[in-house]
Amino acid sequence: MTERRVLALVVCAAPPVLRIGELIKLLHDDGWTVCLTATPTAATWVDRQALARQTGYPVRVEWRKPGEPEPYPPATAVAVLPATFNVINKWAQGINDTLALGILNEALSAGIPVHAFPNVKGQLAAHPSYGPHLRLLQDANVAVTPLPAVLDWRVVTDRLRIRG
Repeated sequence: MTERRVLALVVCAAPPVLRIGELIKLLHDDGWTVCLTATPTAATWVDRQALARQTGYPVRVEWRKPGEPEPYPPATAVAVLPATFNVINKWAQGINDTLALGILNEALSAGIPVHAFPNVKGQLAAHPSYGPHLRLLQDANVAVTPLPAVLDWRVVTDRLRIRG
């Protein structure tokens, strides 16, 4: 029997997060264990208790206190979605002011596949800082795949099958 793959899934506050339970089901069907961390705003948009029941793990938003055990198994891949303008820009600059960004920043040197699935309005994507920050993350070996305008979670599951 092969060991189950563990996805550290970081979710941000953009409309697709309202349907994140659908993606988690597809990921489970594909053999992933899903450990969910939400940005502070995304945490107010989702039903954390229902998602914790679905994943079998607490939905984390805040840092652990010193000495508290890690509630998740080690990740074999990391994905952030819907990756927002704010998170992409902060992540590329190494800002570490939330647990979600801390996970993303540490993932860059963890030696595991890291995926970003941006969901950014056209006006924000045209901002002069966005493109360079996205390229910086790609240069750091982050696989960037924009979410389609008409949400289709297969974009995510297919990409994770290809790159782990």
